[in-house]
Amino acid sequence: MLGGAAGVSYWIQASEPTAQREAATRRSAAPVETLLARRGTHTPIISALGRVQPAREIVLSPRVGGEIVHVEQAFRPGGSVLAGEPLLRVDPLDYEQAVVMRESEVGQVQAELAIEEGQQRAAQLDFELLGEDIDPANRALVLREPQIASLRSKLRAAQAALGQARLDLERTRIVAPFDAQILERSAELGSQVAAGDALARLVGTDEYWVVATVPLAVLRWIHFEQDDRPGAGVRIHHRAVWESDRSRSGRVQRLIGQVDERTRLARVIVSVPDPLGSAEDPPLILGTLVQVEIEAKPIPDVVRLDRSLLRQGDTVWILEDGELRIREADVVFSDSRHAYLRSGVNEGDKVVTTNLATVVDGLPIRESDGGEREPQSESNPETTPSEAGGEGRS
Repeated sequence: MLGGAAGVSYWIQASEPTAQREAATRRSAAPVETLLARRGTHTPIISALGRVQPAREIVLSPRVGGEIVHVEQAFRPGGSVLAGEPLLRVDPLDYEQAVVMRESEVGQVQAELAIEEGQQRAAQLDFELLGEDIDPANRALVLREPQIASLRSKLRAAQAALGQARLDLERTRIVAPFDAQILERSAELGSQVAAGDALARLVGTDEYWVVATVPLAVLRWIHFEQDDRPGAGVRIHHRAVWESDRSRSGRVQRLIGQVDERTRLARVIVSVPDPLGSAEDPPLILGTLVQVEIEAKPIPDVVRLDRSLLRQGDTVWILEDGELRIREADVVFSDSRHAYLRSGVNEGDKVVTTNLATVVDGLPIRESDGGEREPQSESNPETTPSEAGGEGRS
């Protein structure tokens, strides 16, 4: 009985079926979203940081010395003045007295000259009555010509001294040399000043400069002011102070012919008119850092893609015949948001926008239910500055 039971158990175990592994595997296409590529002419935006500086700045000094006897209300830090507007007055009393003295000197010399001219006419009559011929040198002495010449020279000197005295008197009235804002003042009512002393620091209010730093590689894409042609348009943002929807406009003027010592970047001057602004335009503040967006030269016949779609090694993923194609792209230029491709992507290509974990050329993929998207419009969205103010490639 034991032997029979063992035999039956062995037979059951030996006759059980075994599982078999199938050799075939099934490949499924990954769903992706795509963007339809369009070629056209695009205007990149070069983003940078810039510092606001005055286009015109002076230290106001008197040309005559004395005591400050009058100060205008506008002569204080933050005050705005127009060209020719009086600011303060040096005590004019001494200069008025000097004018009186110089006028007296001129009058005295004029009287002496009149007397001498009368004596000359009398000598002329006496000489004609004698009817004698004498040499020219003696004739000049007889007719008192040297005396007349001396007095006339003395009169010119006296008149010049009078003009200088009147000019000094006029200079006691100190006026603004141009439309300006007063940043600092170092003189007050009762101050004793000498010619050349600093009275105040003034900056012109017709124009400010924003000195922006950009990489050397992007200079060839910036249009600078030439003759009657204005420079490239610029939008200026100060997001730390202004509201997000507010900005100022300016124009690129010229390139400073020396790189920044610290950053080794090129410096570009942007001109901003009416920097103090109005109800519609916010004011610029000297010394602040602002964000600058410079319109680059238009690039014709390129495909513009978001920079995130430019893959490692300047490649682009394309959906073609149900498979992923990895193409090398010729990047003409790239700004803080977009890359501009000369070749590698053709009109109508479907650019893959979905990130894939496994990427090999020929990988089966398919469009997701969302289908393809149209490319972004030509208008450039608001951008933020990159580390160095945009990137140019050639």
